[in-house]
Amino acid sequence: MISLDIQGNRVAVSVMGQFTLEDYREFEQAVNYGIEFQGEVNVLFDLRDMLSYSLDVAWEELMFSREHKHDFGRIAVLTGDQWVAWSMWLNRLFMSADIRLFDDLDMAQAWVAGGELPVATE
Repeated sequence: MISLDIQGNRVAVSVMGQFTLEDYREFEQAVNYGIEFQGEVNVLFDLRDMLSYSLDVAWEELMFSREHKHDFGRIAVLTGDQWVAWSMWLNRLFMSADIRLFDDLDMAQAWVAGGELPVATE
């Protein structure tokens, strides 16, 4: 199950439980609408409550990413799952988007909205 929040050129997606192909296609519709009316789209994926996803979702994501490789500006991913993080990094090969992983929702939202990340100091 997913929850979508669309504001201008930003699409926030929260996934709860199983991420199904039907859910992914709902996300695709939101992104296609944003691309048509806003141009480049920024996305926040909150995958912290995702339990699993199927192979058909992974395949659809790959195909959609390749089809829209220049239509995304920033993609923030909130996850604690190393496999999901690894797959997001793999997506960088197919997209020109700036893809970042986060563990803090506020920082992810601010960055997707166009903010800069704080510089680490030692």
